Amino acid sequence: MTSAWPEPAEPLLAGIAARLRAAGCVFAEEEAALLVEAVSGRTAAGGAAADAAELERLVALRVAGEPLEHLLGWAEFAGLRIAVGPGVFVPRRRSELLVRLAVEHLAGLAHDAGGAPAVVVDLCCGSGALGAGIASALEARGWGADEFEVHAADFAEAATACARRNLAAWGGRVRTGDLYSALPEGLRGRVNVLVANAPYVPTGALPLMPPEAREHEPALALDGGADGLDVHRRIAAGAHEWLAPGGALLIELGERQVTDALALLTGVGLRPRAEEDDELGALAIVATAPRE
Repeated sequence: MTSAWPEPAEPLLAGIAARLRAAGCVFAEEEAALLVEAVSGRTAAGGAAADAAELERLVALRVAGEPLEHLLGWAEFAGLRIAVGPGVFVPRRRSELLVRLAVEHLAGLAHDAGGAPAVVVDLCCGSGALGAGIASALEARGWGADEFEVHAADFAEAATACARRNLAAWGGRVRTGDLYSALPEGLRGRVNVLVANAPYVPTGALPLMPPEAREHEPALALDGGADGLDVHRRIAAGAHEWLAPGGALLIELGERQVTDALALLTGVGLRPRAEEDDELGALAIVATAPRE
């Protein structure tokens, strides 16, 4: 730690943790340490007074309900630090199920090292966390930079600005626009994995969400309409035009939505199956396009 406060800083951390715990933060000690670390990295040149003032500002915002990830400037996801900021949806750990399923699907495709690259599209991308997680996992499996390409799209410029940062390491191509209208025509019929963590909270359930989500994340990134599937219907309607033969659409949703979502995806000619991860508390559907 490069700031002027003492090392180790047990009294400082304990005091911050107590304030965070009183505000309802479950992991108060871990959050206190992260906030101190963040301030030490930002204001080292300003000395102890600048460090103390910045730390107090961040703690006060966290106590008031600001998402920790927005204050830190990053969220941990799929082993990566994903850049996020105010007005950008914070990726949840449960969405790592989508990353795993996407990589499994890509690994199962017949893939020639010298052939056309596999195409991954992160629709409703937010920070681009899913695209980055998939790209990182493929890289870890030995896929070369010329063997896959990642595209991402979102309607919000704040989100796509973050996504460009998060996908830069893999040459990700990020565009701002509404669903498929943001994608280049050249991808039509070529997408091997279309992952879409679209909003799926029913409108009536929004008031029940934690305050840090409903007050600090964009409503359009949360609100899925009356049954939570409004955006998924639009995605499903166009999926067959963009998926390659054998390509897959992957979505995340709640338990009560599985039956309706399976029927929806079957109705547009895809072959869906539900997947669950109890450890992550996650549900997803993998809907595959026919090969012929």
